[in-house]
Amino acid sequence: MKASDIFIKALENEGVEYVFGIPGEENLDFLDSLSRSTIKLIITRHEQGAGFMAATYGRLTGRVGVSLSTLGPGATNLVTPAAYAQLGGMPMLMITGQKPIRRSKQGQFQIIDVVDMMQPITKYTHQIVGADGIPTHVREAFRRAAEEKPGAVHLELPEDVAADETDAPVLTPSIVRRPLVEEKALREAITLLKNARHPLLVIGSGGNRKLTAKQLRAFADAQGIPFITTQMGKGVIDERHPRFIGNAALSSDDFLHRAIDQADVILNVGHDAVEKPPFFMKPDGAKVIHINFNSAEVDRVYFPQVELVGDIANSIWQINEQLEPQEHWDFSWFMKCREAMNAHIAEGQEDSHFPVRPARLVADVRRAIDDCGIIALDNGVYKIWFARSYPAYCPNTVLLDNALATMGAGLPSAMAAKLVHPDKHVVAIAGDGGFMMNSQELETAVRLGLDLTVIILNDSAYGMIKWKQKHMNFPEFGLDFTNPDFKAYAESYGASGHRLGATEDLLPLLQKCHQEGGVHVIDVPVDYSQNDQIFNQDLPQLSAKLTQ
Repeated sequence: MKASDIFIKALENEGVEYVFGIPGEENLDFLDSLSRSTIKLIITRHEQGAGFMAATYGRLTGRVGVSLSTLGPGATNLVTPAAYAQLGGMPMLMITGQKPIRRSKQGQFQIIDVVDMMQPITKYTHQIVGADGIPTHVREAFRRAAEEKPGAVHLELPEDVAADETDAPVLTPSIVRRPLVEEKALREAITLLKNARHPLLVIGSGGNRKLTAKQLRAFADAQGIPFITTQMGKGVIDERHPRFIGNAALSSDDFLHRAIDQADVILNVGHDAVEKPPFFMKPDGAKVIHINFNSAEVDRVYFPQVELVGDIANSIWQINEQLEPQEHWDFSWFMKCREAMNAHIAEGQEDSHFPVRPARLVADVRRAIDDCGIIALDNGVYKIWFARSYPAYCPNTVLLDNALATMGAGLPSAMAAKLVHPDKHVVAIAGDGGFMMNSQELETAVRLGLDLTVIILNDSAYGMIKWKQKHMNFPEFGLDFTNPDFKAYAESYGASGHRLGATEDLLPLLQKCHQEGGVHVIDVPVDYSQNDQIFNQDLPQLSAKLTQ
């Protein structure tokens, strides 16, 4: 069998549904083999879009997403998606081509050391030098990508190797069971919780797994311990839950931080050091129980007293089985923080000011889509609005990146979400800066026949940096630009374009887009002036609200 054929057989053996990417001359054998496969090739308009789609596929399914590029500039365009998947814990395999390695005909034309380039931003990277090694390297790449913490892996398939012959068989994926937490550590954690007066549950990105989410919901219901989430732990438990306090969208000085200050034991589930921490530990502060697949990365502000290392879902289940709600637990302050937080978020949800302000935008998007509809956020100041104020009712329905925090990922991520969940409402939300970084993928979305709504928040500037520039007392400089006519731009791709003219038209327009189907792009003029009110809260005023 030709080497490229066995490569495709190995991908099929791993359950691959899609390959996202842009082939080049060096991929032609691979492309020929793929044409006879059950795997669907999704051609994108930029390798970056392909990488973001593959990573998001991995994030939503738990299976490894696959992206494809040629050598040189095609491979370098996958660097940002590689880092996006690696930091964000999304299983993704990148396959890149390369010139013949046994005999070069073109010197160093387009040749860089892609394996060396990928080394610091992947879990595994390898150049395949012989056809017989393909099944082994593919199996190892998939194993590494999916193993906790999931991330990016890379295989380079040179042109001459792809054309070789081999009789090597594909390898069957092994059955893997994660180790369980040690009994002594479990007893110590339960003792801490029993003796606590104000225990608090914090859910991070590592808790955002299907079985873990189920066990966390059961734990919250049975124990009644209030909880907060990080941005990438958002939606693990339905945020309508009476014990949900809020999301750690702001770095400090929000209502939920007042709750954290009151906690004496924190059950920290799925903590990931790549996220901005929702709390800093102090030697005389709350005791912290670390529950994760891996041991804690200890630093000056995170040094947990008890670590439960092993399968998170099983650890939560065991605690829930052996713990009962304690009569001396006191959650009254937490509930005051929750009430004050909800009241603050509700302010402005009916604001008809135009251009649209944050509270109304977030509220109308929530009203427009189903409970388990998906929003895919690009990176900008609006990401904080949605993390803080948009209630998520189901896991993985708010796709934001609080790890690499890259611009340009919102639209491709939404497209992948729609492929995975064709029955759900999907809305991409991007600033005008981030949207234009991968706006060409509108053609891909139209070609694929996706039902997708894209909201462009238009202020003709890199708004978040402009806001920070102002508040760090720098003069305004270098952050303004002009935009195309987004309505006409969308229509040039065959999508439906809309320009919002009044705030009260946003909700009916979103509902219309969902009903009509197809790709819709909405140009939404936005007013960022309320950032100060949302993000620069006055601590005495916060305290006054909490003590009312």
